[in-house]
Amino acid sequence: MLNELLPFKINLDQAMIAGSCLWALALYIGFTAVRFWITEKLDWWFNFADRSLYTSTEEFEKSRPVREAQNAFYASLFSIVPFLAVGGICNWGVELGLGKSWAISMGILACIACGVYDLGRRDTRA
Repeated sequence: MLNELLPFKINLDQAMIAGSCLWALALYIGFTAVRFWITEKLDWWFNFADRSLYTSTEEFEKSRPVREAQNAFYASLFSIVPFLAVGGICNWGVELGLGKSWAISMGILACIACGVYDLGRRDTRA
């Protein structure tokens, strides 16, 4: 579809994209503390940047709860980006070490392992 819209050819490896996303999901599930820390810092940064756009305090305080909710939503969306980058590196490492045929399989195994770990972690807290 992209090749029909653009005048130049883009080669996208679907197995690499799928493997990277699986690894990113596994890391996102497995590293909950890092995920919350990244989301918190992004939310703080978005609120700080949003505050710098307003010159009057009254105008800033008028729509503050709505903007803070919107910034929290954007922070949760953008917190996926570092995990996608690290997931791509993990996928590349698996492809380099075990071969291309193992990349998606190891991503699925990592998702299952991190899911079981997260369930166990939640069970011990309850």
